[in-house]
Amino acid sequence: MVTTREGSSIDVRSKYIPSPEPTLPALGLHITSLVDSYMLWVGVTQEPHETVQNAPRSGTLCRDWACAMPSAPGSTGLGPATSLFRSSGSDAALSMAQRVARRFQKQIFLSVDIPPAYLAAAQGSRLLFDAEKEIVEALKEIESAHLEN
Repeated sequence: MVTTREGSSIDVRSKYIPSPEPTLPALGLHITSLVDSYMLWVGVTQEPHETVQNAPRSGTLCRDWACAMPSAPGSTGLGPATSLFRSSGSDAALSMAQRVARRFQKQIFLSVDIPPAYLAAAQGSRLLFDAEKEIVEALKEIESAHLEN
């Protein structure tokens, strides 16, 4: 389910990401589309899919927060990036933001709010992979909608 608030140059969407495994939590994805950039929050949520737009309110913006720029035109490498804030238990946002920025050629602000206990578990990398996959899918939908308009 995706909820959207449109009507200006800022578009806000929320998406519920169901748990792929019974031992893993569901995730909420919050996307704010700006001019040539995206602000993304992805995190563990207890919210049902009907109210997933409320997930960031119960989460932590600065658990693992990074900003990445797309690489220069013609470059195949990753663009510049920096951690804006991170805890000692997680550093997933920086590399994920760089990959997303390279793919969409836009500035990415990404906050990953997945507690270290989940990341340290055997399925932690699966949770991050699913989060990134859903981010890419959601941004593809947004990009294709912009191309149609």
